[in-house]
Amino acid sequence: MLVLNRREGQAVILDGDIKVVVLSWDRRGVRLGIEAPEAKTILREELIQEVVAENERARAGDDTAALVARLPGLSPRAAPAPGGTPLP
Repeated sequence: MLVLNRREGQAVILDGDIKVVVLSWDRRGVRLGIEAPEAKTILREELIQEVVAENERARAGDDTAALVARLPGLSPRAAPAPGGTPLP
């Protein structure tokens, strides 16, 4: 990891075409401005972490019978089959 000290108005250039500028700072944190080509995607790290966590929950997810069993008043046997008729 590269660690730099930057003052307000100073910048760092990444990959030749992404400019990160320190706009301001105070006790709450630093405000950064990012100039990048429109084709570059810029995402906050915590959003990526939320999506990864949700995907992991979905991948590990419950089977349909377990989900139906948790619904009030329903059991896996009472769930309608794809054709709309109850399962035996």
